[in-house]
Amino acid sequence: MTKANNITWHQSTVSKRDRQLINGHKSCVLWFTGLSGSGKSTLANAVDHELYKQGISSYVLDGDNIRHGLNKDLSFGNNDRKENIRRIGEVAKLFVDSGLIVSSAFISPFREDRVLVRSMFEPQEFIEIFLNCPIQVCESRDPKGLYKKARQGEITDFTGITSPYEIPDHPEIIIETNYTSIEQSIVQILSYLKEKKIL
Repeated sequence: MTKANNITWHQSTVSKRDRQLINGHKSCVLWFTGLSGSGKSTLANAVDHELYKQGISSYVLDGDNIRHGLNKDLSFGNNDRKENIRRIGEVAKLFVDSGLIVSSAFISPFREDRVLVRSMFEPQEFIEIFLNCPIQVCESRDPKGLYKKARQGEITDFTGITSPYEIPDHPEIIIETNYTSIEQSIVQILSYLKEKKIL
């Protein structure tokens, strides 16, 4: 693929800070990471709903939903997984620039990719939330039947079975979703946002 060379960055007239001021809160990305079945999409949407109820501008980027559109050309091989996360990082950056709190629910199994996405943001704009849930629990939930298919060899490169998941080194938030309720998890995340004066 040929890279475009004759392009110039166009600075917006309305700044990120301007948009934050009109929204009444700062913007950031809540980067939910963890195994399939750990509760990423469920918790991201629950947090988004709570933010909505409080009048806070937010949005959810969900792994499966993005692969129906923007990233439908990508496979689940390692290289395409890396590109998947890179693209999501760029999209999340646009949402943060627009003044929103964006919840990103992706397995994002590789530490290097998460570090790359973090580097796209200013300090305290990237909040890594590790949903720490034993694979046995995730597999027992198996909401999409993916673990079963992976065990039967119907899915290759499946995180936790035939492809690795690299645990975050220093996530801002760790939630043990095998025994922490949705309500408790929401409180934990919103408390962090208030503590950091994002809300």
